[in-house]
Amino acid sequence: MTASQKYAIIGTQEVKSMGFTVEDMRIVAAEKYKMELVAGRNGWANSISWLLMVEDTTITDSFVGKELVVTTGLGFKTEDKLIELIKILNDHHCAGLVINTGPYINKIPIDVMKIADKYDLPLLTVPWEVSMAEMIKDLTVRIFLQSQTDEQLSSAFIKAIEHPAARDEYREELSASFDVDGRFQVAAFTTETLDSMDTMDRKRVGYRLQIYLENISHNAHFLYYDGLFLLIFNAVDDGPRDEIIDGFLVRVKNRMADRDVFVGLGSAVTDVENLEISYKRARYAAKYAMRYKEPIRRFDDLGLEKILYSVSDRQIPKEMGEDLLKPIIEYDEKHDSDLVKTLNLYLKNNGSIGKVSEEMFIHKNTILYRMGKIKELLSCDLEDGDERLKYYLATLIYINK
Repeated sequence: MTASQKYAIIGTQEVKSMGFTVEDMRIVAAEKYKMELVAGRNGWANSISWLLMVEDTTITDSFVGKELVVTTGLGFKTEDKLIELIKILNDHHCAGLVINTGPYINKIPIDVMKIADKYDLPLLTVPWEVSMAEMIKDLTVRIFLQSQTDEQLSSAFIKAIEHPAARDEYREELSASFDVDGRFQVAAFTTETLDSMDTMDRKRVGYRLQIYLENISHNAHFLYYDGLFLLIFNAVDDGPRDEIIDGFLVRVKNRMADRDVFVGLGSAVTDVENLEISYKRARYAAKYAMRYKEPIRRFDDLGLEKILYSVSDRQIPKEMGEDLLKPIIEYDEKHDSDLVKTLNLYLKNNGSIGKVSEEMFIHKNTILYRMGKIKELLSCDLEDGDERLKYYLATLIYINK
């Protein structure tokens, strides 16, 4: 995808993707401030949170992500120092770097541009005669206005999820930027520690995820809601959607090695009024992906899990789950063991001790011992097909409660 593809057409309406991006800035500043994008072009869709003037790297320790750095080069006069700066900005998940070319850095070295290309970190130049103060003020106002718009859109989407019948509270607000009668699909993103993070840490993770969701040339909106990061697709077909998510997972693996991120994809629905359905299914799929350590889980591929999801009488799952498995649940609680999970994986893998051993990273003999204990406690040999199905559903219910 190229920068020229950034805008998607919906009917006769042109709408843009999330936030105030590097490409938005370049369009505004190309003529007004003679700004040029000289390297890192693949990061054109990076979202910008704010602009900061930087002449040494001390301040970067406080960066949280999505910062666009502007420098005259006073503290980065050598090629090595510029390369070091770009590496630091990449590590802090910044949106890009603008160099005010002139007496300190007259020309960008080739190796500096190569490192920016390597990290897909946009590297832009503005000539010395341009007032940095005026440019920063102008662009900061634009970023603020776009962030206000994003907050309003987030609020409207949340209303659509929580109160779908109250159409007047969200439909008009969203219709200015989205095809509200069209196709919607929610992707939910989570990590194992997201619920326990403070606001600042959560923002850092959110900014990083947005940077990794680069090159979104289709209509979409990113927000945090009820313990999950959500990407709401609008009028996006399966192919482009998968390209965005697959690329995201590759970038997360390569650039966010300190944290596992799990994705749940809800079903596609027609009309924003049905967004709640896609959201709830994406949420369920994300929790499933995290539980089983899968990078992505599509709700539509869940199989039997869909039946459990659809049960409205919550007493039925309790009776089928906790009551049926009570002997091994109590054993797990008393001995700090993992019999329920062992049984779940044993039945999931059609009784293969080897596969359970691989998934749990435990020796086969330990699995054999556990299965013997499980059969003893349940007074069942698990040979009958109906018995296996009953206990498999019970473990799914209990694990997913």
